[in-house]
Amino acid sequence: MWLALRPGPPARLLVGVDDDTLKWTADPLGVVRWQQALGVTAVRVWAPWHGEARPTGAALTELARTEQAAQRTTVVLAVFGFARDTPTGGRQARFCGYVRRALALVPDARAVVIWNEANSRTYWNGTPAQYEALLARCYDMVHRRGLTVLDSTASAHAPEAFLSAVGRAYRASGRMRPLVDAFGHNPYPASAGEAPAAAHAAGFIGEGDYARLVDVLRSAFGQAPQIWYLEDGFQSAVPTRLRSHYFGRENVRTVSAAQQAADLGDAIRLAACQPDVRAFFNFELVDETRLAGWQSGLIWRGVHRKPAVRAFQLALRRAASGCP
Repeated sequence: MWLALRPGPPARLLVGVDDDTLKWTADPLGVVRWQQALGVTAVRVWAPWHGEARPTGAALTELARTEQAAQRTTVVLAVFGFARDTPTGGRQARFCGYVRRALALVPDARAVVIWNEANSRTYWNGTPAQYEALLARCYDMVHRRGLTVLDSTASAHAPEAFLSAVGRAYRASGRMRPLVDAFGHNPYPASAGEAPAAAHAAGFIGEGDYARLVDVLRSAFGQAPQIWYLEDGFQSAVPTRLRSHYFGRENVRTVSAAQQAADLGDAIRLAACQPDVRAFFNFELVDETRLAGWQSGLIWRGVHRKPAVRAFQLALRRAASGCP
């Protein structure tokens, strides 16, 4: 039934970061050069959607900067809002039209993600069948040669049950075209300090549960998938000497900078050894300033490199030639 996905031989792993810095500066190519100096050759950029029919105002500027970057590096454009913005019913055509217009402004984008973590109530306030309908509508509107269309699921919030339900809706629709070209998944660990290869019970799919993810995708959609890990990250504790660059209080357990580096290196190497995985993105490049946010970047606030930079570079070089 699903004719578009032909995995073929294992491809070199695409390794990048999730980072919006380039769209917030008048010198996006300067950010690209900085990223590339760190070994980063791909970036996922968020294009927020809150019901607009087309990009206007600041969004036009941000997308223009993203296109400048896309001419020099691999850009993945992720278009989504939050649960309150969920495009169901008549809003689906509006959302997909926005995605099409955004891509027209970033024609050199390598891939586009249709919403984010659709199995999480933080981002999606609809049913799996409504997400299937959104994927189908957007795929038909935006798919073109050279562009990879992706969905997105989270490691928590019962991804197996959600994907199975999306698959049932797909089969019931009688649709012969695909919904996506590859499947996006965010395989965050269940807790800080947990090894990337850790296995979990049903209801959670981390990186160590790769075989279960492949099984549910094959069962739901009838063919071996291509998988992109669109977000993963390990939060490191902020040293006292750099606390002035942050504010607020930490709200989760963190690991040492050395442990973050080890976990990140292990995660990239593991992804490179999983045959159907085609990409791995670290969330994020630079820590968030809010301690209640994410401190899983390669760089401390204040532009200080973490040990994770070296681990990222080494794992990237090893992954370039396949499973290390």
